[in-house]
Amino acid sequence: MLLNGFGNAKPELMQELRLPESVGVTVLQNTPWTALAGDEDPTASKIVQGYLNTLKAQGLNPSEQGIWFQSGVSVLVENQGKIPIPAASLTKITTSLAALETWGPQHQFDTTIAVTGPIQNGVLQGDLVILGGGDAMFVWEEAIALGNTLNQLGIQQISGDLVISGNFMMNFEVNPAKAGALLFQVLNSKTWPVDLEDQYGQSSQLKSKPAKPTIAIKGSVRLGDVPNARTIVQHKSLPLLQLVKRMNVYSNNVMAETLSQLLGGSQPTKQKAASAASLPTSEIQLINGSGLGTENRIAPHATTTMFSAIARYAERNGFTVSDLFPVSGMDVGTLIDRNIPKNAVVKTGSLNEVSALSGVMPTKKRGLVWFSIINRGTNINDLRNQQDILLNQLQTYWGKPDSRSKTITPTPSVTTSESRLGAPERNIVIGN
Repeated sequence: MLLNGFGNAKPELMQELRLPESVGVTVLQNTPWTALAGDEDPTASKIVQGYLNTLKAQGLNPSEQGIWFQSGVSVLVENQGKIPIPAASLTKITTSLAALETWGPQHQFDTTIAVTGPIQNGVLQGDLVILGGGDAMFVWEEAIALGNTLNQLGIQQISGDLVISGNFMMNFEVNPAKAGALLFQVLNSKTWPVDLEDQYGQSSQLKSKPAKPTIAIKGSVRLGDVPNARTIVQHKSLPLLQLVKRMNVYSNNVMAETLSQLLGGSQPTKQKAASAASLPTSEIQLINGSGLGTENRIAPHATTTMFSAIARYAERNGFTVSDLFPVSGMDVGTLIDRNIPKNAVVKTGSLNEVSALSGVMPTKKRGLVWFSIINRGTNINDLRNQQDILLNQLQTYWGKPDSRSKTITPTPSVTTSESRLGAPERNIVIGN
């Protein structure tokens, strides 16, 4: 485990508004975004047809390849665009939209730390109780910072047990007993294994190198509720905006499914996202929030529309879609071996027989082009390569932009000291 955790449209409906070129920014309206048929781009259609012919020559069925390209209300080219097909991790677009609409970008999930006895001469006379609240990115860095906060409160030893309650996970381990064992281990640096020492030394997230916590626990890890425990620390998760960005950069299935379950499961997740994007629920078929399994089926039109809905949501709230999804040429994660046009903001998706890509690509002639490409086939690496070639061909045709649109530029202000992993400021001491 690495430390970094890791229809018809009316004129007034959503479209891009372009300010004078001197402003250099594309502004998105807040009204719903729908597709206006009859404005196809013939040259783009020829490029996409060539792409489909290539796939057909490789034995793939064109009717199983979903494509949607749209600029403003203009549908430029599509293939099977409104047919739900296995979308893999493009499902996380649905989860991201539903989570943001439900909680807001600055929402934090609480982990409550409580005790069952007094702290005397460095010893907690009782149990240390961890009540999880669904923080999907409680990882080594977070545990180290929590341990240091407990040390500062005078806890060097615990005479009782480490009690795990509620929805607690650590290092993406959702089994509460195993998650508790990981926390038990990290709280006492004197017994750290070699691999944890190495991770501590190498982690870019711990450049300031906080102190190593030393809390010896006499008892063991056990599960259960302790209703009369006294709260001493309230640990705040990273803001939801930061959680969603990390989830999408690394396409983390545990984080996505955790958020979906907190929303009530796959069906409420689907309903919330469809409503937010003004989509028919028939275009979204989910069994989970992560995208694992071909039963998760989403129409390319739907993934594109939800992605654009997230961009509008971000703009209304003072940030951009680039703060929520990986940016080509900047972020690594699932884009490490891709050749996607620079500054495109995308979400990838892969299963054994699915390769998918959705997002927004900057162009000179068409401005921001929103797209989804969902392929059925087993040669995943080749499908990814063909997707990248298609995007580059289309951007060459539409022209590479002279400058970067602020609409898809990351917002520096969303990154603060409290938004880094292991930030001690997110451990709030309750009394003393």
